[in-house]
Amino acid sequence: MTPAAITSYRTPTARGYYGEFGGAFVPEMLFPNVEELRTQYEEILASKSFRTEYEQLLRDYVGRPTPLFEAKRLSEKYNTRIFLKREDLCHTGAHKINNTVGQILLAKRLGKTRIIAETGAGQHGVATATVCALMGMPCVVYMGAVDIERQASNVARMRLLGAEVRTAVSGSQTLKDATNEAIRDWLANPIDTHYIIGSVVGPHPYPDLVARLQSVISEEMRKQLLEKTGSELPDYVVACVGGGSNAAGAFYHFLDEPSVQLVAVEAAGHGIYSGHSAATSVLGTPGIIHGSRTLLMQDADGQITEPYSISAGLDYPGIGPLHAWLGTTGRARFIAITDDEALAGVRECARLEGIISALETAHAIAALGQLGAGPNDVVVVNLSGRGDKDLDTYMKNLDKLI
Repeated sequence: MTPAAITSYRTPTARGYYGEFGGAFVPEMLFPNVEELRTQYEEILASKSFRTEYEQLLRDYVGRPTPLFEAKRLSEKYNTRIFLKREDLCHTGAHKINNTVGQILLAKRLGKTRIIAETGAGQHGVATATVCALMGMPCVVYMGAVDIERQASNVARMRLLGAEVRTAVSGSQTLKDATNEAIRDWLANPIDTHYIIGSVVGPHPYPDLVARLQSVISEEMRKQLLEKTGSELPDYVVACVGGGSNAAGAFYHFLDEPSVQLVAVEAAGHGIYSGHSAATSVLGTPGIIHGSRTLLMQDADGQITEPYSISAGLDYPGIGPLHAWLGTTGRARFIAITDDEALAGVRECARLEGIISALETAHAIAALGQLGAGPNDVVVVNLSGRGDKDLDTYMKNLDKLI
């Protein structure tokens, strides 16, 4: 499908396809769950009762709208006008709460009584544990053993909130493997359990569902930009991409605005071709992972290539089908940032703006010098999360940060 044939980048087909990517590839036992969600989610999300409760919680519990901050010292350095969308100021410290609030309200309306989730960096796990505590629902979060070690503070937060954290010990023991374990749990408990997927991945309708719930980010951006610049439309929107939920939310209300350049920033790890990378847009080929067809890092036999990033939220071997489509059609530009470049982004944001960002977000900040933005351009970076959770990693890399 060529860009000229696309009427809207926002909306997948009835079967959940964005071009050649998407769909629902699930075991027969899970088909009723996915079908139940597919046939009801749009009606529930559009209902007055859902909208009222969701918007009230976003305002009074999450703390929305989040500020759009003009980063004047970063702007001076890069000779362009840079704004930071402060998702790090959300309750729990990241954008993930936008999705979990919406999905738990959806789960309640579907009659589900138990929640499961996967997490990599831990922010989605914390956000899921948070809304389960709020609603009084049992919660199980799957997390890779490697991520449990490097995100210990988030593990403690989840347990303090009452969630059970289960360790994934297969494969690379990171996000991919946690997702595998969560799907196995769902297979064993298909009746009472809702799986709150944390990104725009998985079988349809999850990519569309999560994108819609995160779209509040770009909805606010447009209103805030009009107030601050006189136009709703920036020249660039920049966001990091692992699975891609924060980027989907930041891009959503600009997808059909061709004047807005969308920039997705991936993790190059030790280098794109080093064998220790998560740059899926470069290294990936079409394949099926976790219930959808997308770009996937795999070998010639179709076996998944283990991803790597210093950031626990970006070491996923695929990307959401929406982002695969945006990349292959040319609607979005992909940039890959190494571990060292991301750490430099952490330092730059901290020293110039007094904001310690998450490692995921730092990849987006590190891409600013590659945009080619001019002095009259407006650039919005989605500051997807705060850096508290990464302090252990920062302490191990102080020689590069101080």
